[in-house]
Amino acid sequence: MLKKIGVEQIQLGMHLKEFCGSWMEHPFWRNGFVLTDPKDIETILASSIKEVWIDCAKGIDVAPGEIAVSEAASDAEVDAALAQVVLERRNLAPVSTEKELEHAAKICSQAKRAVISMFEEARMGKAVDTGGAKKLVEEITDSVARNPGALISLARLKTADDYTYMHSVAVCAMMVALSKQLKLDEQKTRLAGLAGLMHDLGKAMIPMEILNKPGKLSQAEFEIVKQHPREGHRLLLTGVDVDPVVLDVCLHHHEKTDGSGYPEKLGDAQISLFAKMGAVCDVYDAITSNRPYKPGWDPAESLRRMAEWAKGHFDIQVFQAFVKSLGIYPIGSLVQLSSGRLGVVVEQTGKSLTTPTVKVFFSTKSNMRIIPELVDLARPGVTEKIISREDPAKWRFPDLNELWSGIAS
Repeated sequence: MLKKIGVEQIQLGMHLKEFCGSWMEHPFWRNGFVLTDPKDIETILASSIKEVWIDCAKGIDVAPGEIAVSEAASDAEVDAALAQVVLERRNLAPVSTEKELEHAAKICSQAKRAVISMFEEARMGKAVDTGGAKKLVEEITDSVARNPGALISLARLKTADDYTYMHSVAVCAMMVALSKQLKLDEQKTRLAGLAGLMHDLGKAMIPMEILNKPGKLSQAEFEIVKQHPREGHRLLLTGVDVDPVVLDVCLHHHEKTDGSGYPEKLGDAQISLFAKMGAVCDVYDAITSNRPYKPGWDPAESLRRMAEWAKGHFDIQVFQAFVKSLGIYPIGSLVQLSSGRLGVVVEQTGKSLTTPTVKVFFSTKSNMRIIPELVDLARPGVTEKIISREDPAKWRFPDLNELWSGIAS
């Protein structure tokens, strides 16, 4: 029997099937476990969650004389009730990058905690549970629907130490945005997001001293790293009802269209659309992120370099769709306008790939900082245009990321 109860009725020995409410409010990243630690009850009571579903067939029932809020005869009834609550709470109206960044920051914080837990459980040999991961993908998908660039750009700001975990979050968000650009349906879009979130699970089995090595890997170390797609695929097979798309992207996101990738050296026709999507998203986040052995590249410069590699590495149509999903000058790109002013891209207008909104803050003519000003290059009457992408390493603006994100370094 499945019962919905108030959190004040929770006891040790109960099997928590689902938390009611937004995943962002959940005190744990996953559901479906028996309460054995009194601290877990304290954590639940301290959260904003007011009700939970318990499975009396897998754990103890409510205390004698206590009445449940409601009962359900099947998992489907619980899922339907939770889906209705989520539907009522969802807000998908488009918002500015500035407005979505605040919510995206909360998602990134919760997501990092969830992915760390996921990796730790994999290291301990526990079966992979994609249930909690699906909840996270829902939050990320909704954020991308409100504003495609906010969460993707924010996830790029991870530290080198956070890379392994936040990389999964960033790839998830980019897979969702790319799916929308490719006009995949909602089910496939969420599957792509889940595949992006789980694609690097195999790195849980790679020694941390290799993953976080500050210098170049030896050939022997690189061969160990190259095992992570197979390791991740093996770990995912321990889960229940893991979708073939998730398994495929995990195993094949390092394949290249010219057959030089790994682990199976597949040719173009042998690589699925989802794996081709995963390859593009994986590389973009890898080269734009700070790593133990190198700082990340500028977003616009990264797309330029990826375009040079595209033939033989990526599916051309998938790569072109990826560029459209981010813009030629993604959020965070440093550019120079025809007026001689430098600015950082803060918003994609959707009207043209070459006319984003730019926050100008430096004059090359006077060689000094100026009062920041937003310039919408797509607005009628605006004559300025982007004449070049600029290398942040050359200019060394210490607050470049803060200028577009509003988040102090």
